[in-house]
Amino acid sequence: MKLLTLSRRSFAGQSAFLFLMGWLAGVSGAAGLPPFTAGKSTVSFTALPQQAEPDEVKWRLHSVENPAPLDLAKEKFQLLVPATYQHADKWGVFIWISPGDTAAIPADWEPVLAARKLLFIGALKAGNPRNLFDRVRLAVAANHGLRARFNVDGRRVYVSGHSGGGRVASMVGVAYADMFSGTIPFMGVNFYEDIPAGDGKNTLGANFIPDDEVLAIAKKFCRYALVTGEKDFNRAGTKAVFEQGFKKEGFANVLYLEAPGVGHNLPPAKWLEQGLDFLDTGKGVK
Repeated sequence: MKLLTLSRRSFAGQSAFLFLMGWLAGVSGAAGLPPFTAGKSTVSFTALPQQAEPDEVKWRLHSVENPAPLDLAKEKFQLLVPATYQHADKWGVFIWISPGDTAAIPADWEPVLAARKLLFIGALKAGNPRNLFDRVRLAVAANHGLRARFNVDGRRVYVSGHSGGGRVASMVGVAYADMFSGTIPFMGVNFYEDIPAGDGKNTLGANFIPDDEVLAIAKKFCRYALVTGEKDFNRAGTKAVFEQGFKKEGFANVLYLEAPGVGHNLPPAKWLEQGLDFLDTGKGVK
């Protein structure tokens, strides 16, 4: 994806401020529609939200390329609604960006999400071969779709992913900080500035340029837990982005987690728990 060389342009304005106030206050976007049933199911949504329309996606990422048309009604998502979900209670959302065609997560992660009152959703056939614009827009559409169907705690709408999916999640978590209050990328993370790779030889190139107003929200209010493994080939890059990216650029709430002995695979559930502990800080989660 090519980046604009122009100065950053602010488009978000009042709409970003109002959306921020919504998730800080825990206000749900639920429209009174009946929620999907408990258990695992394959679901779809109808129309793209405004935040996923081509012009806005282009400006949020500052790309010179134009997003191709996306027929959301033809896209499928895997949804997991724990049996303990009650519409009278507010639940968070855990949106997953996979590196492959499925949206599967380790089995021992599912009870962790249920215990923390987190709904799970991930787009199918949206892995690394899919273009970046589609992957971003599907995560945004999942966010919007679940807010319309469930009693969502807007303070706890999180985006996550593994490997290439983690890289996309890290971009979404900054470029859409007015819609996602927390991000957990596993074994892959991108940033909006060029950063030394940590190996003394290479540089990690900038992947996008966020809007100034949304970036200010990300730095002050959002939380980011960057997870890697001791033997992960992306370890050095993840640590460099943590130190020379998020911390150097003044993000207030960033955590680096390194799982001993783990390579480029997803870690045991305790590492998800640690990341969620950090994202849930100050939100009254029991």
